[in-house]
Amino acid sequence: MEITTGTLASLVHGVIEGDPNVVLSGFAKIEEAGQGQLSFIANPKYSHFIESTNASALLVSSDFNHPNPKGVALIKVADPYATLAELLRLIQSQIPRKTGRQQPSFVDESASLPADTFVGAFSYIGKNASIGKDVEIYPQCYIGDDVEIGDNCKFYPGVKIYDGCKIGNNCILHSGVVVGSDGFGFAPNAEGAYDKIPQTGIVVLEDDVEIGANTTVDRATFGCTRIGKGTKLDNLIMVAHNVEIGRNNVFAAQTGVAGSTKIGSGNRIGGQVGFSGHIKVGDNNEIGAQSGVPGNVGDGNKIMGYPAVDRRKFAKNLVYINRLEELFDELRKTKK
Repeated sequence: MEITTGTLASLVHGVIEGDPNVVLSGFAKIEEAGQGQLSFIANPKYSHFIESTNASALLVSSDFNHPNPKGVALIKVADPYATLAELLRLIQSQIPRKTGRQQPSFVDESASLPADTFVGAFSYIGKNASIGKDVEIYPQCYIGDDVEIGDNCKFYPGVKIYDGCKIGNNCILHSGVVVGSDGFGFAPNAEGAYDKIPQTGIVVLEDDVEIGANTTVDRATFGCTRIGKGTKLDNLIMVAHNVEIGRNNVFAAQTGVAGSTKIGSGNRIGGQVGFSGHIKVGDNNEIGAQSGVPGNVGDGNKIMGYPAVDRRKFAKNLVYINRLEELFDELRKTKK
């Protein structure tokens, strides 16, 4: 697809600065872009790339005023990153949806799904499964008995959805995701071994949830493990049994949430964060990477560390820790 800078500026409600007739045919990172490609500058610290880029045009913020020695065509918008995301979604929407059933695959006769549902090779759809419109199930997926799936969902190769789980509309599950595996429930017995506690609940994913590759969401012991509308989970995340996560959260990779923890809405969680079990986390918190969260957290906090504390306090503590050797040397000298 080709488009001129002037037409693109009109499409995104931006202001063109430079040649409106430059023809664009693709996107690239600013340091790798070439002729005919569009890139962007969203963070001011990357503004200097305008001096060396070979891109034909750049999306920049409305107040961008860095020198432009090459005369690159600039499309000024309120939020370059959001505008780029909008353009990429527009292009992706032009890709036709896959339809039809590849063979070999198995669809139980009691399952309910539209005739044009895409079912990839070696996929399995169990008894009484219910699947909505415009769903794509890529090869080697497993959809268990009594699973309910809404409209416009996409399951990439190797997704496994265990019996009874419920998936809302517009959900995306990437390769290797497991929804509804048994929660980690074992009770010690008199012989010092562990007896398995049956996990009889389900998992519910609400609308617009996206889950990254090789993430697991365990079924509840009873009741349900729930992921709220609009929440996004990165790759390699573990969500344990009976966890409840609210709306519009983002979790970075390798985070682990222990059983029966309740997390509110609008939280931003860094990579490798660990949540203890049976705690409550409120709304609109920011939790830094590799933090350990052993207890309850209220609303609107910015915390990090282990145990997680206010991030300004964590930064101070880090300064003290880095000076420990020096401080102990001073203490020894004072004692002498």
